[in-house]
Amino acid sequence: MPPLKMSGIKNKTKLLQLTLAALLALLVLLALFSLVTNTNAVLQHPSPSHTTTTTTTSSTTTASRSSIHVHQHLQIAHSTCQDTFYPDLCVSTLATFPDLRQRTLPEIISGMVNSTVFEVRDSKQNCTRIRRKLQNLDPLDRRALEDCLQLLDDTFAQLKAAISDLSSNKSALQHYMDLQTLFSAAMTNQDTCLDGFAFSGRKYIRKFIEGRLRKISHHVSNSLAMLKRVKKQQAAAGAVFPEEEGEFGTPVKSGDGFPTWLKKKDRALLQAPLNQTKVNLTVAKDGSGNFTTINAALQAAPNSSTTRFVIYIKAGAYYEYIEVERRKTMIMFLGDGIGKTVIKGNRSVGAGWTTFRSSTVAVVGDGFIARGITVENYAGPSQHQAVALRSGSDLSAFYQCSFIGYQDTLYVHSLRQFYRECDVYGTVDFIFGNAAVVFQLCNLYARRPNPNQQNLFTAQGREDPNQNTGISILNCKVAAAADLLPVLSSFRSYLGRPWKEYSRTVYLLSNMESLIDPAGWLPWNGSFALSTLFYGEYKNRGPGSNTTARVKWPGYRVITNTTVASQFTVGNFIQGTAWLLNTGIPFYPNLTPS
Repeated sequence: MPPLKMSGIKNKTKLLQLTLAALLALLVLLALFSLVTNTNAVLQHPSPSHTTTTTTTSSTTTASRSSIHVHQHLQIAHSTCQDTFYPDLCVSTLATFPDLRQRTLPEIISGMVNSTVFEVRDSKQNCTRIRRKLQNLDPLDRRALEDCLQLLDDTFAQLKAAISDLSSNKSALQHYMDLQTLFSAAMTNQDTCLDGFAFSGRKYIRKFIEGRLRKISHHVSNSLAMLKRVKKQQAAAGAVFPEEEGEFGTPVKSGDGFPTWLKKKDRALLQAPLNQTKVNLTVAKDGSGNFTTINAALQAAPNSSTTRFVIYIKAGAYYEYIEVERRKTMIMFLGDGIGKTVIKGNRSVGAGWTTFRSSTVAVVGDGFIARGITVENYAGPSQHQAVALRSGSDLSAFYQCSFIGYQDTLYVHSLRQFYRECDVYGTVDFIFGNAAVVFQLCNLYARRPNPNQQNLFTAQGREDPNQNTGISILNCKVAAAADLLPVLSSFRSYLGRPWKEYSRTVYLLSNMESLIDPAGWLPWNGSFALSTLFYGEYKNRGPGSNTTARVKWPGYRVITNTTVASQFTVGNFIQGTAWLLNTGIPFYPNLTPS
């Protein structure tokens, strides 16, 4: 994962002033033109002196009113954009909206998002044009462009869903968490596209597409900032937010410990014995099922399903690359258990793949759940980034699964995710991405890296302070894998490092073994993100949990307040009480089961 820094969140006031000056100058010219036109009309068609005076006065009054209207229009645009990180782009966009003063803030946000959709279309056409004209692209550049096209398609779908939410009968407040999630993911997609060119031999390709992608990100960042203002306005009016009550319900404790967004039927699926689980298709290498490959079964699954579709994958090693596309919703992979049903691949950046495309299993269709599966990338520690699982599926959940790799094992790319009783093995940045994700009762194992490498459990990629993303590790075990134990003193291991500027990771009530370096955390590059990140530790235990020698960065803190720690629970951080009940995966919504 190359460090792709934000160019910096700066107010470009000079450009904004020039924009306002130009608009005011245009207004004056229009007023003068109106005055001259009316005066010429009077000269060409003489009338009594009192009529001429009235006409001239009327023209002057109209111009004056027009001037006031434009001035008010710009004032509203400026006021609406005052909390955004890209106010010049915001004001210039809102200035084109008619009747701005008659629009509510959600309607203004909807208009902003609609403008961004057109930018996404233009960017996609640009990428398609580049791919068509440059016939001699090497495989890495071609794959990077394919990543961008897929990510732009995902962005388009996410922004259209946001427009639908903003236009629904429910208030923007009732959709607040969904909107924040969609905007956060749309921003992440643009950065992921650009990351694909990190090892490109043709740097000019990135330059051809970067400007448009940055503009999309800046538009979405501004939408996020304005959405936050909606929340503030409603809070001032005494409204209760969905994550506290209402749409997502009060964070209640479920009897079996699963989040409530998991539907009851899905919860039953995850907890029921295999012989009591109703499956739709069976995959078996020996031919005893409906298909011998997972991809064949996935292709036969319905598109855009609103009900759970279960694919049972019998024990065996499946050497396949799986992608659960966006249209394949509500899919469940049910295996025979960790180490029994194994999906294996070895794509890597070292072999010419992008990090995004190196995954053995990739999941994009919303509502995906898996139980009893092992996903492995066996490329090895010398092949750089090599992903086992990439998830960009909203409301996805994984129960009693394992993910095995070295660098970049588990790519929690975007949207809301939950992992329960899972094992994750890796070396460098082996849990990374920009999802809102909670790990509960999981085992995180550092493996033996290459010489001169160190182990880093996380590398979180939050790019904007208004994104609702981060990695929450709750009541998990942080330990050394069997291959690291004999050489433990030869390698240092850290809890994480900041991949992006607003990186956010917390460890809560977890057991940290002695492999964790006393400093706890490692910088990415010099002082990058050390004052803007949010890294926290709350009541962890074990020999590696001692915080007395931890880093002294401005963004690091030992969390002592239960209220702060509770922001990163299943109930609050990923709104688990609204969707996990339906998956059948056990969970508890608060810091502890009781």
